[in-house]
Amino acid sequence: MNEKKLLAALEKDAYADRSMLASQLRCSVQEINAQIKKLEEQKVIVGYNAMVDWDKTNRDYITAMIELKISPIRGEGFDKVARRISKYPQVKSVNLMSGAYDILLSIEGRTLTEVALFVSQKLAPMDGVLSTATHFVLKKYKDKGISYDVSEEDMRGLYNI
Repeated sequence: MNEKKLLAALEKDAYADRSMLASQLRCSVQEINAQIKKLEEQKVIVGYNAMVDWDKTNRDYITAMIELKISPIRGEGFDKVARRISKYPQVKSVNLMSGAYDILLSIEGRTLTEVALFVSQKLAPMDGVLSTATHFVLKKYKDKGISYDVSEEDMRGLYNI
């Protein structure tokens, strides 16, 4: 069985029909189930999530992308700061980056003020954090390979290159 093909299929649709996966990968459903269990135990598969277009619900929240410049800690690099930041429930993702800043965070809050207070009271004063830059997400068009509400009119411009 091709493990990479299985992972790609599950990443696209975590609830894909196992018999369909077995057919595509030319193996049995039992082999698929065993491989998935093994990948979960090895923490290769770390979770399953639904993609939700929250703009179509009455949930009020704001998403911000925050760039952090970090002073690496001797012997631990950026890991210690990243692990500490990861523990906050409003933090949705933490990524070590190359380029002008070191860490990129995605966080959620109910209001601009709530996000601003999180940055000013929790992130900015943290040991190792040199500076922050906050960018608010105004609209999501695509996330994790899935497009959000792209109309036919929007698609026409893609072909006029």
